[in-house]
Amino acid sequence: MGLRSAFAIILVALASAAGAQEQAFTNRSTELKDRGASDARTLATLPENTSVKVLARGGGWTRVDASGQAGWINVFHLRFPAAVESSGSSGGALGGLTSFLGGGRNTSQKANIATTGIRGLSPEDIKNASPDPAALAKAQSYRADKPAAERFAREAKLAAVSIDYVGDSAKGGRR
Repeated sequence: MGLRSAFAIILVALASAAGAQEQAFTNRSTELKDRGASDARTLATLPENTSVKVLARGGGWTRVDASGQAGWINVFHLRFPAAVESSGSSGGALGGLTSFLGGGRNTSQKANIATTGIRGLSPEDIKNASPDPAALAKAQSYRADKPAAERFAREAKLAAVSIDYVGDSAKGGRR
């Protein structure tokens, strides 16, 4: 019974540590929105390197608490500090447990890591899709023709860069 109780206590401690709020920082000046959408109402503008607590994640948006104000930030505008382990022990399945319990000789240092995942459409998503002409018209309204793009590049003082094209046939693909 004592071993089972100890195991249950360890599992509860690990679960609560995993569920703890994660800290992140803005990697640029960004808007705190009232919901996870680019057209949502802006609650505040957060400067670069603002510390936030992650409350939830949803698609390309992350719900955060920024100094007591909750809202949503685009996931691309956040960076997450992570502990990087360097260890003389073997690691493996029990390595993390012994480290958690105070065993082993792990040292940690902070590293800034920004990651995100982008999910594509599944065949089921495509099958169940329904056309939205209004959304298509809105997306097309953002389109820029070549003269407008060139004017923007000039005004922004962007430099032209020439990149050699590598065709699909060079990669063994279709042409």
